[in-house]
Amino acid sequence: MQALRSFIPPLAAMLMAAAGGATAQGVLIDKSEIRFVSKQMGVNVEGRFRKWKANVDFRPRDLAHSKAEFEIELGSVDLASEESEAEVKGPLWFDAAKFPVAKFTSSAVRDAGSGRYEIAGTLALKGTARDVIVPVTLRKDAAGNSVAEGQFNVKRLDFGIGQGLWSDTETVADDVIVRVRMVLPPIA
Repeated sequence: MQALRSFIPPLAAMLMAAAGGATAQGVLIDKSEIRFVSKQMGVNVEGRFRKWKANVDFRPRDLAHSKAEFEIELGSVDLASEESEAEVKGPLWFDAAKFPVAKFTSSAVRDAGSGRYEIAGTLALKGTARDVIVPVTLRKDAAGNSVAEGQFNVKRLDFGIGQGLWSDTETVADDVIVRVRMVLPPIA
């Protein structure tokens, strides 16, 4: 697994949004991040994952053959608190011992115009799979890298994340916002 400064499943979607060539691209991990924000008792709680791997093939002129697969190591969650991290890795949340990996597999990519894409796929997390759509915007940075950025919501209770007293959405909101920024180098 590669180190990452961020979080969650539909990472794949962001990587696929990279403009350029027709073959698989590497991700500049040190410039990329995937973060998540949830609300606990009305206060934002931010986190990320440190480890993941990806297989991406983005073809801007042949979107039907574009694909992405991601695996995120759930035990690599970073909440800037060892106590919170230990809790979220446990059975009521991620249950990382039993379900160590979250996986996203794309099924389709749609050009939404003006450098925007929608990546459809399946997110498998904690023994549950759900269809998701990840909207991304693509641009080039000063170094010529492709930068894909997007934001989408995940319903944590759809995946059994936060059980028992934590299933109360007044305590922890059901919606988790996932913010993604992926940087891919130009294809040689």
